[in-house]
Amino acid sequence: MTPLRDTLESQQVKIYFGTIIVAVLLSLVVPATTELEAGINPALALMLFVTFLQVPLADLGKALLRVRFLAALLIANFIAVPLLVLALIQFLPADPMVRLGVLFVLLTPCIDYVVTFAHIGRADAKLLLASTPALLVLQMLLLPVYLGLFLGDDAAALVQMGPFLHAFVWLIAIPLALAAVVQLGATRIPKVERVAAALGLLPVPATALVLFMVFASVVPQLGLAFDNAVRAVPIYIAFALAAPLIGWGIGRLAGLHAPAGRAIAFSAATRNSLVVLPLAFAVPNAMPLLPATIVAQTVVELISSLLYMRFIPKLGN
Repeated sequence: MTPLRDTLESQQVKIYFGTIIVAVLLSLVVPATTELEAGINPALALMLFVTFLQVPLADLGKALLRVRFLAALLIANFIAVPLLVLALIQFLPADPMVRLGVLFVLLTPCIDYVVTFAHIGRADAKLLLASTPALLVLQMLLLPVYLGLFLGDDAAALVQMGPFLHAFVWLIAIPLALAAVVQLGATRIPKVERVAAALGLLPVPATALVLFMVFASVVPQLGLAFDNAVRAVPIYIAFALAAPLIGWGIGRLAGLHAPAGRAIAFSAATRNSLVVLPLAFAVPNAMPLLPATIVAQTVVELISSLLYMRFIPKLGN
């Protein structure tokens, strides 16, 4: 199964773009695809389960002992990046929904396909993979705090804690626990080991499934929101240019070896748009502007990732 898995991972950006194109075309001729919105959360839970399954959970303690890497990763994602975002949102229109969408997506580090991007980009993907549960838990805890700081009273009116708690239980706690059970069973039961190996093929298809559902459900509802959402694109481009350099610089300051520094660069640059989208759906009167603003970042990021995988490997050479 390894050759197939390697093929899926090496071709994943093409797979994702192909999936998005199919979803958009289908949504234009079948407006009922909006009903797929109800399936986004289950698809996300599957995606995160198979992602966590790739994390050597028994070795998480060892990963946490890599203090310099973990400190650099957290400083990059939860101090430096928020400061960058705070500076960038000053150039956004005053519309609180557009600002909320940008904050939702840029304040949350990616925990899924960034691992493969990092591997292709000659970064230490194993360190990044082992850190994904910590990144996901911290972003769910800190996102409401940052929203309150950056939006003030507008955040209290737009964002409720219920969706965050729901996301934590269904998108973090349960998939992580199931992954731990499967990993434990795989060490003792041959059949479970074979099942775990088969599930190792699913991260890319599961991510493609989420992308399909997201774009198929959002595009028919865009309407006039498209023009407003596009106004966030220059901010996303500026972020895509600055964030990896900030991440790499923090890695250098921490004295990390080049592959670990590249992992910080990838993590700082790649955001968690798919996971935060259900939180956006839960915001009152969010449709269609808030999801459209978030989805716009996904497109910019996938294009940027092609450049990251080509140029970030040259850092430290």
